[in-house]
Amino acid sequence: MNLFAVFNRDGGTFRTTDMDAYCARAVETFKAAGHEIECHVVSGKDVVATMEKAASTRGVEGLIAGGGDGTISAAAGIAWKSSIALGVVPAGTMNLFARSLKLPLDIWQVLDALAQARPENIDIASANGKSFVHQFSAGMHARMVRYRNSMTFASRLGKIRASTRAAIGVMFNPPEFEVEYNAGGKVGHRRVSAISVSNNEFGRDPLMFADSLTGGHLGFYVADPLTPAGVARLTFDIMRGRLKENAAVTAMTVTELELHFPRERHDIRCVIDGELLPMDRDVLLKIHAGELTVLVNRPQERVTQERDGSGI
Repeated sequence: MNLFAVFNRDGGTFRTTDMDAYCARAVETFKAAGHEIECHVVSGKDVVATMEKAASTRGVEGLIAGGGDGTISAAAGIAWKSSIALGVVPAGTMNLFARSLKLPLDIWQVLDALAQARPENIDIASANGKSFVHQFSAGMHARMVRYRNSMTFASRLGKIRASTRAAIGVMFNPPEFEVEYNAGGKVGHRRVSAISVSNNEFGRDPLMFADSLTGGHLGFYVADPLTPAGVARLTFDIMRGRLKENAAVTAMTVTELELHFPRERHDIRCVIDGELLPMDRDVLLKIHAGELTVLVNRPQERVTQERDGSGI
């Protein structure tokens, strides 16, 4: 394959990596496997523009993207729209998409895996046209990210500590808001503390990522208004891999979901693949089954189930 690699030097693990040596290893590894590859190490502010340029270059068949979940999410959207393959180098804190793809989480080992990988079609989702590979969320998660972003941290460990402090802050001050939804024809109007919509339903891992990205559905989760004690119980159930068993959580799978937030607010926010963004009062979420091509060395488990919006 003719590949173009873009590594975000400001992303997680790459901050403390000799990027000249890493880029040289990437070129050596992919060329040894019979690929042509051009490698670029860029700052975070330039990573999206560089990936877009790569995707529009004549003859490029695949984009190898390295960085945190935000970089990888942007790369997936670019690869999807450009109909080229995506290879993921997980250099962030959580690396949730790479976990779903069952790729090695070590940045050096993953080069060997990707060089020997084969293209496979998986699902990608969108919220009002903006693609995401992991999740869209509102409520508690958005408040936690807002709290975390108000803190100062300069390392992966610092980010984890800030996230922990932010989570504790949300536990003692959980949000509550109204939402109306149409989930595959199932209509509801309720007050909630959290909404999460995932690219395929979450598995049982406490990090909450999909075990497979080939089921052709969205996971839709809503949590009733929570007290601090309720947030603690929900956190405990997530840590045990029992999110859907929590009494406050309603879970279902759909292929399309409409959300409406009836109360007008100026500060409403959502999180899309870890990025805190302004949120429209009306959000249309869709699954795009099999439309993203990725490089994997372990085939995705194929999931078949009813997609009628019924509860799980």
